[in-house]
Amino acid sequence: MARDEGLETVVAEDLSGLADLRTVKMFGGLAWMLRGNLLCGARHDGVLCRLGKGNDGWAEGIPTASPMVMGERRMEGWVRLSPEGAADDALRARFLAAARAFVESLPAK
Repeated sequence: MARDEGLETVVAEDLSGLADLRTVKMFGGLAWMLRGNLLCGARHDGVLCRLGKGNDGWAEGIPTASPMVMGERRMEGWVRLSPEGAADDALRARFLAAARAFVESLPAK
């Protein structure tokens, strides 16, 4: 799968300044781990955000967002923001903030 280095750079800039954040190659793109927990990822098909089970209902009405699906199974609490949605700075910031809020509620690994 092709990486989107421009999107990876934008997401890295959005997350800059967070303590205990590291970047790893994963899922055909880059992923960001906050305190050892997967926060989000970016690749050619947009930004994947970890919102947590039960925390993703608000994203259902956003046309550029969709639940993460693996095979035929919907992954509860994971939402992909399309490349068009990820290009919207305010929308991307909203998704990343929601992912951060959830991941910060988890114990560090």
